[in-house]
Amino acid sequence: MKPVAIFRHAPGEGPGYFATFLDGRSVRWTLLRIDAGEAVPASVDAYAGLCFMGGPMSVNDDLPWLPPTFALIRQAVERGIPVIGHCLGGQLISKALGGTIARNPVKELGWGKVSRDDTPIAAWLGDLDEFEAFHWHGETFTIPPGATRLLKSEFCANQAFVMGPHLGLQCHVEMTEAMIRLWNRQWAEENAAPGPSVQRPEEMYERIGERIAAMRRAADQLYGRWIAGLPG
Repeated sequence: MKPVAIFRHAPGEGPGYFATFLDGRSVRWTLLRIDAGEAVPASVDAYAGLCFMGGPMSVNDDLPWLPPTFALIRQAVERGIPVIGHCLGGQLISKALGGTIARNPVKELGWGKVSRDDTPIAAWLGDLDEFEAFHWHGETFTIPPGATRLLKSEFCANQAFVMGPHLGLQCHVEMTEAMIRLWNRQWAEENAAPGPSVQRPEEMYERIGERIAAMRRAADQLYGRWIAGLPG
């Protein structure tokens, strides 16, 4: 099988548990460091799937790598090559497919429950009705034409969407404890007042091992369904 291409847009926002999951199932992957100046490929021919990670920028910014990224996503979708995106990555997929990205009513920082939408695509979630995911975003996507909302939360209406073999996530199911602690070094720079949708770092560390283990079960379900769509 060809490798899965994982696109990194910031040094601290790597593939995390997604790479661990692929390794555990002998799915090859390669990391494309967009943050280090690596070019976005012009073609999907070399890859079995595309994965887009998060980042502090906006998909509405004027960045040179955004137009070729949108083009690559559309090419993959046209050819039936599975695409998955986390947070910024989900926003990239949404915008490439005709959705829009705008400021969410509130910032979401920390742990928060996401729940299943009333949709017929239960294979993506198995018997999961809700789970606690990690969040770190101020913007959000609309559901692009032809896609179906999969997850929602109290503070963000669109937490995930599915279109065929493609999955866009607003929440972060790829997180490790090391990543959470690294991101919290910039917590103050978010200028977000603690409240129902914004946790302080010390709140994020409460029961962190238990929370990550529970989120792993959800990630395994979602990632397992996604890799089932990879070409043999």
